[in-house]
Amino acid sequence: LYIFVSSGQDIQGTSVVANLPVLMRQNPAETLRRVLPKIREVLHVAGVEMQLTAAVSFLTVLQEESVSIHTYSHSFLHIILQNLEHRDAGVSNAWLETLLAVIEALPKETIRHEILNPLVSKAQLSQTLQSRLVSCKIMGKLANKFEAHIIKREILPLVKSLCQDVEYEVRTCMCRQLEHIAQGIGTELTKTVVLPELVELARDEGSSVRLAAFETLVNLVDMFDADDRSQTVLPLVKSFCEKSFKADESILVSLSFHLGKLCNGLYGIFTPEQHLRFLEFYKKLSTLGLQQENGHNDNQLQLQTLEQEKKYISVRKNCAYNFPAMIVFVDPKNFHLELYSIFFCLCHDPEVPVRYTMAISFYEVAKLLNSGVYTIHKELVTLLQDESLEVLDALVGHLPEILELMTNGGENSGSESKLLSIPDLIPALTTAEQRAATSLKWRTHEKLLQKYACLPHIISSDQIYYRFLHRMLTIILTNNVLPVQKAAARTLCVYLRYNRKQEQRHEVIQKLIEQLGQGKSYWNRLRFLDTCEFIMELFSKSFFCKYFFLPVLELTHDPVANVRMKLCYLLPKVKSTLKVPTDKHLLQRLELCIRKLLCQEKDKDVLTIVKRTVLELDRMEISVDVFQKRFYENDLLDQEKERQEHLLLEMEQLEKEKQQNEGRSTNVNDKMFEKKRRDSKTSSVLAKSITLSVPGSSSGTSAGKEDKKSKLVRSQSFSTQALHPKYSNIDKCPNKSSATGYTSSVSGMGRSCMLSFGDDSFRTHSTGNSGNAAFPSSSSRNLFNSADQKNNGNKESQSRKMSM
Repeated sequence: LYIFVSSGQDIQGTSVVANLPVLMRQNPAETLRRVLPKIREVLHVAGVEMQLTAAVSFLTVLQEESVSIHTYSHSFLHIILQNLEHRDAGVSNAWLETLLAVIEALPKETIRHEILNPLVSKAQLSQTLQSRLVSCKIMGKLANKFEAHIIKREILPLVKSLCQDVEYEVRTCMCRQLEHIAQGIGTELTKTVVLPELVELARDEGSSVRLAAFETLVNLVDMFDADDRSQTVLPLVKSFCEKSFKADESILVSLSFHLGKLCNGLYGIFTPEQHLRFLEFYKKLSTLGLQQENGHNDNQLQLQTLEQEKKYISVRKNCAYNFPAMIVFVDPKNFHLELYSIFFCLCHDPEVPVRYTMAISFYEVAKLLNSGVYTIHKELVTLLQDESLEVLDALVGHLPEILELMTNGGENSGSESKLLSIPDLIPALTTAEQRAATSLKWRTHEKLLQKYACLPHIISSDQIYYRFLHRMLTIILTNNVLPVQKAAARTLCVYLRYNRKQEQRHEVIQKLIEQLGQGKSYWNRLRFLDTCEFIMELFSKSFFCKYFFLPVLELTHDPVANVRMKLCYLLPKVKSTLKVPTDKHLLQRLELCIRKLLCQEKDKDVLTIVKRTVLELDRMEISVDVFQKRFYENDLLDQEKERQEHLLLEMEQLEKEKQQNEGRSTNVNDKMFEKKRRDSKTSSVLAKSITLSVPGSSSGTSAGKEDKKSKLVRSQSFSTQALHPKYSNIDKCPNKSSATGYTSSVSGMGRSCMLSFGDDSFRTHSTGNSGNAAFPSSSSRNLFNSADQKNNGNKESQSRKMSM
């Protein structure tokens, strides 16, 4: 190593320097005695690559704590300080980063003697520009290492001097360090020393100095009291805003980035007029570059527009970043009135970075709106259907939380009206998945499928079954990317878990077994085993044993070795689903399959895994039906899963009964309404016919009424008998044109009564009068003889026609 370093070859020397941390770990004493002095000599004339490598190696030795901090400062600190002012800016910055990290670990006395005392001379105007820039950064770091009185006496004079430096680079660098210095000296000194310097730098002739002063002012706004904010900070901010569109566009991007923090920091001192003014300024920035100037189409303007296009995109992107802060600024209750139009514009911005930022912050916006989240559901649909997959990927990150807020956050949303709040949600989700599937970005597709597992809590079971569940099965069967297939398989199992119809569940299970477990492609059979793992994870043990245990064991006879191998890895999990003595027959089947594999397996790799699996299965303990202490948590979890599965079956049964009862009550209500309508119509027609047939005759009227009453009672008796099950054979009576006799035998009565009726009229009454009519007594039936029927035949037929 010594020869390599001394040879003068940069490649060998750089290799030794790069391996310095390893040497320090192996033999620190010899490395410090022999290697480090030679590295110090070589670094004076070394190239850029060796210098950068040495800076990184020195920092690694510090982080690994290979030696004590005292030894490190004695051996390494002087080398770092010697190379700080290297003529190459990159090398100088690399050594400076190492020094700033070392300062954090050094004791105060070492910092005072080795760094702070030489810093006074290094910060003088007579020193080089690079030396003064390094001094600015070191002072910012030292502000947190000493007490306020030491900083005031030894550092603040240097800070003031560098803030007045003739070079704008030095003034800019020192201005950015004022934030760290203010945190070290406290509020009072910040108000008397730092704030006046910031005010002066904010009026500097250099645009970069003004920009640094503005950003530092924004970061320190919380340290100022109300008087300083209203009398000093607010006028400066207003001045920046006014100049940003006219004379100082360099600050526009930074102003748009910090505007949200600035508005909320100064919120307490704003008058209503100032509040409105800053809000309008934000609205103007949000649409900057989208409005075209009228009447200026010359080439110079087009050139200027091309130069400013990126700047305007950055401004709108920053406005999208600050949108949640602006909602807090205007109060979420005023969102629709004040900010919705801007939200709409940003979500429909022509540039992808702006829409991407809106997609990232969409969840924060939804949380802030709370019960008013329903106002932005259209923009959610818009971003789901965005043409850029980057936007979709950004939105999908918090999609479950957003959808939950959308469906449950509104005041008027309920479990029975989940889809009413987002009417276009399902087509948007379907479109997003199809676009991700047709792209080459399979990670976005996988992420999307994983997040779609939240849909059972968002939309109805039938919607999932018809729009998403079969799509997941198609992806498992047709997609070529394994992570995507696994994500679709797990999401399908979640859908199956929360499906509320047993018929649909059985159909899906059957398809999984036939199309995957018994599929022609070995790839599908492998995916069946993956799906079974998810089934064991999400469902109870009894569910797996009932539907999937035997189909899994059938794959022990699979012709492809990879399938049998994967099954062997899965067998311990399969065995863990068994409970004795309930599943004793399944345990016997499992043992039989393993014996066959041991005896008949010809593939040596599979046989090796089978033997290993047998040993693992022998060590396993099977859970029993009763609770055991060692399986207590797993048994409780499994019992909860089983309880939820039974609950789904009970809910399905209750829903069926509810639907049947509703249908039955609807039919009964319809029949009762029809009966009342017809009865009222019949009574009104009868009253009119009686009044018109015998006018002015009271005796005739009373006799007619009695006659009509007797006929009505008789017709009700027929209709009631027709509805009773004992008289179901009445429809078998032959139809004749003349009146026929019918003998009705009634249990409990010792006699028969002959009743004459026409078949057509009977059918009319039986349909018109429902089961609400009461059975007449035998005495009332004997009052009507055949003579009365003959004498009143014409009237009776007339009344029946009126009734119809």
